[in-house]
Amino acid sequence: MSGGTDSSVAALLLQDAGYEVTGITFRFYEKDNDTEYLEDAHALCKTLNIRHIVYDARDIFRKTIIDYFISEYMVGHTPVPCTVCNNCLKWPLLKKVADETGIYHLATGHYVQSRFIDGYYHITTGTDPDKDQSFFLWGLPQDILQRMLLPMGRLTKKRVREIAEERGFSKAARKRDSLGVCFCPMDYRTFLRSEVAEGSICPGKFFDETGNFIARNEGYPFYTIGQRRGLGIDLNRAVYVKETIPNENKVILSDLKALEKTEMRLKKWNIINPDSLLDRDDIIVKIRYRKQANRCTVTLQADNTLHVQLHEPLTAIASGQAAAFYRKEIVLGGGIII
Repeated sequence: MSGGTDSSVAALLLQDAGYEVTGITFRFYEKDNDTEYLEDAHALCKTLNIRHIVYDARDIFRKTIIDYFISEYMVGHTPVPCTVCNNCLKWPLLKKVADETGIYHLATGHYVQSRFIDGYYHITTGTDPDKDQSFFLWGLPQDILQRMLLPMGRLTKKRVREIAEERGFSKAARKRDSLGVCFCPMDYRTFLRSEVAEGSICPGKFFDETGNFIARNEGYPFYTIGQRRGLGIDLNRAVYVKETIPNENKVILSDLKALEKTEMRLKKWNIINPDSLLDRDDIIVKIRYRKQANRCTVTLQADNTLHVQLHEPLTAIASGQAAAFYRKEIVLGGGIII
């Protein structure tokens, strides 16, 4: 329970359904020591007359998510902190605390659903296409999936706000949605500069694909593959970041066509049911959270990576990003692009 709209409504819907509900709030990151979210979550639990647990996970969040986030940018990758957090920290930690307190079911305010298909539990997309969060949950194991309750899955955000208002939780109903990464919601560059040693990020150079110097840049960690805006240059034509070269502090720019690729490889992958994913020609892969999908064929390689053969070229594939596999609305698995 974050103190926000979704988890608050999830708690009251579960209570309405007859469950004995316990709320847990993880202390992951607190900007400027702001703990208003703890007070909001506690107040809601008190109103619902349910137990409220506060779990301080700031140290493990720092090591697992923030340090990873910084190191990925510093080696020229594009990190996916929300994916890593959900699959490696938030849900496993939720299960750990539930096990310690004798609770079976696990619930959050995620806008997803789940189904049992051919002997396996799968995440499926939420009803609200603008809020669907299935892209972030491809890495969850069966022992977590089978225990999940997902009361937001069939609701729209509009309806969730209405429920909160109808039940008298006006503050929760009117809370703004969190945007971006929780510990640097607006500009990762400012956060990154504040976290690394002075001098670690220094001005570098833009080059074209043939090695011609174009202009100075602010330092390679501030640019991601496929980026067009915020380059600080005007060439009277659209150019995109094609590659970063950390050891030379170089950023290579090109036109969009040059970013197209027809294959990629994945590490740290998770497959729910190999028979439903591998060597099939009806698989959809997404490397973006919203409105992006490409047909592909996935094969397991001898080095234990996944090879993804795209049926049509895809631009802006970057090392460090996540790729999630779907058949229609069903999440089949995913991995991290290398």
